[in-house]
Amino acid sequence: MVSAAFDPSLLNKIVSRFVDMPGGLLPALHEIQKTIGHVPRAAIKPLAQGFNITEAEVFGVVTFYHDFRLDRPAGTHVLKLCRAEACQAVGAEALAAHAKRKLGIDWHGTTGDGAWSLEPVFCLGLCACGPSAMIDGEVHARLDAPALDKLIA
Repeated sequence: MVSAAFDPSLLNKIVSRFVDMPGGLLPALHEIQKTIGHVPRAAIKPLAQGFNITEAEVFGVVTFYHDFRLDRPAGTHVLKLCRAEACQAVGAEALAAHAKRKLGIDWHGTTGDGAWSLEPVFCLGLCACGPSAMIDGEVHARLDAPALDKLIA
């Protein structure tokens, strides 16, 4: 379920479920993103207070993990393109440039109609089959521009 509104009482319920769990911040962040569609910046201070850590620590976790989105939800479909060296060696740069032109967005962007978001990832584990991508959680290997166009269509 994705709701556009940030509800502080919902955040308090999520924090209370995970506050006593070792490493509970990560599952709390996942639950917030699953529920709201992103991690609002307004949630950082209450999370820091709830987990008794600094706001910088919460922000660091949110920005370190590529699956978390600050401020706005991802598009209906999320295209993650591998940026690791093995994929770069076999054409990932050209594929990324093509994807940006095709979708009309840059990294971390979402198309105007909300259909697509474009995210960089650093290794999908398909190093021998690059360039690779993940679309809505499904991996695709040995991509070129025409193959990517078919997937987007």
